[in-house]
Amino acid sequence: MNAIRLDMTMSLDGFCAGPDDRPGQEMGRGGFRLFDWLDDRDGPGPDGEVYAESVATGAIISGRRTFELAGRWGGDHHDGVPILVLTHHVDEGDVPPGTARFDTDVAECAAEAREGAGDRDVMVHGAGAARALIRAGELDEVQVHVVPVLLGAGRRLFDGLDDLAGPVELEPPRVVQGREVTHLRYRVRRDAHPV
Repeated sequence: MNAIRLDMTMSLDGFCAGPDDRPGQEMGRGGFRLFDWLDDRDGPGPDGEVYAESVATGAIISGRRTFELAGRWGGDHHDGVPILVLTHHVDEGDVPPGTARFDTDVAECAAEAREGAGDRDVMVHGAGAARALIRAGELDEVQVHVVPVLLGAGRRLFDGLDDLAGPVELEPPRVVQGREVTHLRYRVRRDAHPV
């Protein structure tokens, strides 16, 4: 079965965006520093290999905030794959572009993403979507690209999970050292999930 994998870049102090993230300042103050490693994504080496693996996915699950701040990706995140946007509500007449569609049910969204991805994995973007999938027991893997910078404030990737019944256990990571980033990939241990 294909995996649903969170794929996020964060600072060493756990922020996936700097403070005051909003339209016009999508990654918050100083937040675009987190993506400097992508300058090496098209070249040879570990960063390019990790990036190529990330975009070899067959569907996207995104949080609504991430989707909107990213300009709805113009309807295509990569290669025309389905984009499922987790949201609390859908405004009447709001039709997302391209392959994107809104979903208010986490389990249904995960099932649709797995089906839409075929035999490829599903990529997850957005702290809110990640937390919803963790709570529902639908997240299979966590891949974080840890950048050696301290943002000091902003949007933390894993804040707000204090309502879990217990810790979410992860298997030891696969570690890939890039030029200016450390790529960590964990599998969620199903035998120890608190849901």
